[in-house]
Amino acid sequence: MKTHTDLHDKQAIDKLKKLVYEIKVALFCTNLKTDDGSTCRPMAAQQVCDQGNIWFFSQLKSDKNKEIEADKNVQLFFAHPGNASYLVVNGEAKIIIDAAKTEELWTPAAEAWFKDGKEDKNISIIKVKPVSAYYWDADGDTMINFFKKVAFVVTGATEPVKEEGNITV
Repeated sequence: MKTHTDLHDKQAIDKLKKLVYEIKVALFCTNLKTDDGSTCRPMAAQQVCDQGNIWFFSQLKSDKNKEIEADKNVQLFFAHPGNASYLVVNGEAKIIIDAAKTEELWTPAAEAWFKDGKEDKNISIIKVKPVSAYYWDADGDTMINFFKKVAFVVTGATEPVKEEGNITV
């Protein structure tokens, strides 16, 4: 069974957090006017804050940052086929240099990208403020949904719930 549920405010932010933390890695697309995929790159989201902003680390002098400086509009594509969870975010990106925020977001995995750790002079943070977003999310994990589908076909039992809708923060 598929339901369409548009989410707003706290419910929207809670869904963003759930999907981003579950999926973690997004295709982060800049320079959207080219529309050819060449400026999309995989990036790990560090946090979704209580305002619904999505935070990433980035190299200060990266092409991505230069593209954001030229045009703040970005798209994020999150996909977890194993859980049937998907999210697309259209947003506005901003480059931030902030030692306190770096400390807040820092994880041991970030050390792979910044040789001098949290003190690296090449660290920047990208804040993406969602302008619009759309999600698709199945209830439960793949194996459980597989067995529910088999039961549905064989017995007519309840089909797994699939939810989709707009996210407005």
